[in-house]
Amino acid sequence: MTYIQNDLKKPGGGCVFCAAQTMEDSPENLIVHRGEHAFVILNRYPYTTGHLMVVPNVHESELDNLDDATRSEMMSLTAQAIRVLRQVYHPQGFNVGMNLGRVAGAGIAAHLHMHIVPRWGGDTNFMSSIGETRVLPEALEDTYRRVREVWEDRK
Repeated sequence: MTYIQNDLKKPGGGCVFCAAQTMEDSPENLIVHRGEHAFVILNRYPYTTGHLMVVPNVHESELDNLDDATRSEMMSLTAQAIRVLRQVYHPQGFNVGMNLGRVAGAGIAAHLHMHIVPRWGGDTNFMSSIGETRVLPEALEDTYRRVREVWEDRK
């Protein structure tokens, strides 16, 4: 699991989302698509295979502080992410949402982001329920390649 051992390096200990934007898109920064105001990135520690996030380019923690264009593009990218994930992984459903603030469960509270988590019937197994460990059937680098390839084909 190279991606766990070589986590994204944050210049000066800063925001992982801001740092990712400064890098070339690859399995290193996990950005699968860049829009004008927001981008789509794989979750480095996914709940399931294909767990994506839509992130505004601007470092902002409050949804109501984003301009209309950014909020609109984030929703468009979320819809596109769902279409891509349906094509690649054929999930039976999705969890889509934001955790705004640390007490709401945000792991990175300073830079808001929308989660898109594909779901399948029975996808919670004993490892995550009892062992507090996630098991993914695919390496993150393979997920990146598959999602980005379909995203680019849909342009």
